[in-house]
Amino acid sequence: MQNPFSIYFGKKPEQFVSRLSQTSKIVETFRMDNPPTQVYMITGIRGCGKTVMMTDIAKTFSDEKDWIVVELNPERDMLMSLAANLYAIPALHQLFLKAKLDLSALGLGVSIENVPPVTDVENALDRMLLHIKNAGKKLLITIDEVTGNDNVRVFSSSFQIFIRKDYPVFLLTTGLYENIYELQNKKSLTFLYRAPKISLEPLNYIAIVSHYKSVFNIDDETADEMARLTRGYSYAFQVLGYIRWENKSKSLEEILPQYDQYLDEYVYSKIWSELSANDKRVIIEMSKSRETRVTAIREALGMSTSEFSVYRDRLINTADYGRISLILPRFEEYALAASAYYS
Repeated sequence: MQNPFSIYFGKKPEQFVSRLSQTSKIVETFRMDNPPTQVYMITGIRGCGKTVMMTDIAKTFSDEKDWIVVELNPERDMLMSLAANLYAIPALHQLFLKAKLDLSALGLGVSIENVPPVTDVENALDRMLLHIKNAGKKLLITIDEVTGNDNVRVFSSSFQIFIRKDYPVFLLTTGLYENIYELQNKKSLTFLYRAPKISLEPLNYIAIVSHYKSVFNIDDETADEMARLTRGYSYAFQVLGYIRWENKSKSLEEILPQYDQYLDEYVYSKIWSELSANDKRVIIEMSKSRETRVTAIREALGMSTSEFSVYRDRLINTADYGRISLILPRFEEYALAASAYYS
C-alpha cells in the first residue's frame, strides 16, 4: 500500500485532518442568497494547511452544478487568465457564442460577423459575468499564496467593481501573515482590509489521534504521543505520519532525528531566515529558558511591554493569561541549533 501521508506542499494528501468549523463557515457564507461577504482570506504560517483547506473548499463547490471554480496564478496577468479560463469551459463557451460575445481581439475564439469585438479585458469580463449571472451560475476564484504584486493589485481593483455590480463572483485566497497584511494596506485596495480573515488554528488533537490510530493500528498511548509531537501543526502531522509509515519497525525516539531534519529542510530554515533579529532573540530566550511567563521572558530580554507585544502574532501561542509558548513542534530545538550555528 502506498504511503497515505505526504511531505510535499500543494497537493491534498490521502490522510488529512479537516478544519470543519472554519471550512463550514466559508462554504455556508458563500452559499447564502445574500452573503455578508464574497471574499475570504485564509492565512497562517508556512505548512499550516492553507492550500489543502482552500483545495478542499474548491472541490466542494466544483462538485455543485451551479458553481464554476477557477484557480488563478498571481504571477501572471490575472484578468486575462480569468477570461481565458472562463472561455475554455465548454458550457460557458457555448453561452458566450450564443450571446455573440466576440473576444477575438483578446486572442480568445474567432471573430463573429457583424459584431464589434471587445477590446478591453475588464469590459470582456464584465459582460461574461453578466451572462454567468443570467444563467444562474456562481463563480468562485481561488488564488494560492497571494502577494501584493501588480497582477494582484489590478485584479483586486477589478474584482471590487464586479462586486459593486452585484455579480455572483466570490474570492478565496491563501497567504502568509505578512503578505496578507501588505496587500490589505495598499491604499487602492481598502475593500480587502474589511475582508474576513481565517487564521488557521492547530489541527484538532482528538482527530490527529484518531487518524494515527486508524492508519497504524496502534494503541491510545502511542497515538497520543505522536499527536503531541505535532502540536497540531499540519505539516508536522504529515511528516511524522510519513516517516512512521516508512519506518514501522522503529520507535518514535529513533525516527525523531529524521523528523527534525524534514521540518528543518522543508519549513523551519525558511521561517528562520525571514525572522527579524528581535524575533530570533525572543524565540531563543524562550527556547533556552523553557520559560512560559510573559513577564519573565520580557524582563530577561530587557523589553518593555509594548516592544514585546509585537512578537506574539505569528509563532507564539497565548495559551493562558500571562503565559505563552511556541506554536511549532520542536522549534525550540531548531532555534537553539540555528543560533549556535549562525552565531
